[in-house]
Amino acid sequence: MTAARIRRPVSGVAAAVLLAGWASFWAAGGAQAQSMNLGSGDDTPIEIFADNGIEWQQDNLVFLAKGNARAVRGGVTVLADQLAAFYTERADGTTDIYRLDADGSVRIKSDGQTANGEKAVYDVGREILVLSGGTPKMVTTDAVITAQQQLEYWEQRQMAVARGKAEAVKDKRRVRADVLAAFFRKTKEGENKVYRVDAYDNVSVLTDRDRAFGDRGVYNVETGIVTLTGSVRILRGKNELNGCKAEVNLNTGISRLFSCPGGRTKGTLIPGSDRGAAGK
Repeated sequence: MTAARIRRPVSGVAAAVLLAGWASFWAAGGAQAQSMNLGSGDDTPIEIFADNGIEWQQDNLVFLAKGNARAVRGGVTVLADQLAAFYTERADGTTDIYRLDADGSVRIKSDGQTANGEKAVYDVGREILVLSGGTPKMVTTDAVITAQQQLEYWEQRQMAVARGKAEAVKDKRRVRADVLAAFFRKTKEGENKVYRVDAYDNVSVLTDRDRAFGDRGVYNVETGIVTLTGSVRILRGKNELNGCKAEVNLNTGISRLFSCPGGRTKGTLIPGSDRGAAGK
């Protein structure tokens, strides 16, 4: 196994969630801090390991770590079959990293969080990370997010996006949609927390008691309420309610249905079946 110890400058990129953490891992100066004299660095070390060696391809302007490649910095570890850092050269002889790739069996780990896929690409200038291939998945201490197409983290917008049959699972409660977008903000303790999740197209909310469907959903994490709009249905047992808007409280299990403008809610209630959704 080949190993390289790297020193690089430290940036102020937040790393509260895993995807943000990996973005910070790479964005903190990129491969400028490689021990191959790609720019100035400080005493913050990054260690890169690879079974089949680490290459500096000067003609192609790329660094490659091949074979069970592993990069470690602080509490963040990136593992893949291959890691690559692409750079450009400035007139003054310094370099700029513009893209970083991880290919094959990609795993990203930080404290209490993991993510995996077959490929990860980080756009340094735009500060966007895309994880794709297989079924991209992110696991935190209390939730699991999956997508059939890709997972993204947009650092500048403080937003994570799951695309393609996206699903978020927490405490046996599920939110599904074609696209899920989670938004972060800092707490008083300085931690990044999700405060809102937007769901787009083919939205469903599944709990132990209810199944609710709509065209769009907004999940307020602090209140635990999911607001569904569009063509809305709420199912509980054999009962079914239909309207244009619904509020599903994931904390209490209480659902409220609202009528369309100028119209009424519609329901099919089966005697003896479970009840609990209110129409208005």
